[in-house]
Amino acid sequence: MWLARAITLVESRKHAHRALASELLTTLMPDTGKADRIGLTGVPGVGKSTFIDQFGMNLTAEGHKVAVLAVDPSSSRTGGAILGDKTRMERLSVDPNAFIGPSPASGSLGGVARATREAILLCEAAGFDVVIVETVGVGQSETTVSEMVDIFVVLMLAGAGDELQGIKRGVLEIADLITVNKADGDNVKRARLAAADYRRAIHLMTPASPNWTPPVLTCSALTNDGLPKIWEQIVAHREKLTATGERAQRRQRQQIGWMWSLIGDRLLDEFRASGGVRAQLEQTEASVLAGDLPPAVAADRLLATFLGG
Repeated sequence: MWLARAITLVESRKHAHRALASELLTTLMPDTGKADRIGLTGVPGVGKSTFIDQFGMNLTAEGHKVAVLAVDPSSSRTGGAILGDKTRMERLSVDPNAFIGPSPASGSLGGVARATREAILLCEAAGFDVVIVETVGVGQSETTVSEMVDIFVVLMLAGAGDELQGIKRGVLEIADLITVNKADGDNVKRARLAAADYRRAIHLMTPASPNWTPPVLTCSALTNDGLPKIWEQIVAHREKLTATGERAQRRQRQQIGWMWSLIGDRLLDEFRASGGVRAQLEQTEASVLAGDLPPAVAADRLLATFLGG
């Protein structure tokens, strides 16, 4: 499929490929921006894969075209790739109206984010009207994904404290929708109690949007209970923020932030490729490691070499 090849192209850091990617993205820009961009996070074991598989199947059954992309800064170390993504979303991966993208090859969060943002545009140009961006890694990747989507959904577990789940206050503060998954069988009551706790917590925080109070729902990806309601809330969020102009403003801020992120990314590439920097780097790093040279001084010297060269 051309989409997978195009995503591989925009991931490449080779100068020739970068020029082609820039030309492709510029050509396709008029066909982008029409999808619902949904971010999704949750700790390991919360059921993200099962959720996306069922949620995506619901949407394709309604006539939507769904793309799934992953932000996984650990993929280069663990060997994660498209095969793994497809294995864990068995039904969606064979749906003709769905696309599950390969995890970006770059192991740094910045590189993964760059590739994922451009992959979103390519998916939109290919006609996908729902793009789900899943955080596979933990930590800063949640904030990174929230800054490239329209709505950020956090999956929670019932019957586990925040310490056990690894969910920090900061993640709740950037959530636009919270849902307690695995609300089935004997776990329904616990899920409802957990949802009530999260609602109280949300009211004590400043919402990410002045026009939207994050709803807290319960669902079971296994039985599909509650998933249609989640989509209803995503649509309601889109309509509310579109009407107030906040959705467009959010995307504009993201575009400018993306531009500056790319400038930093490209400058670092040029810095590392500089012959003068490469000639000094090994000895400079050794001096820093030995404690003979303060990191700030080392940075100043390398930058002076780069800027002077």
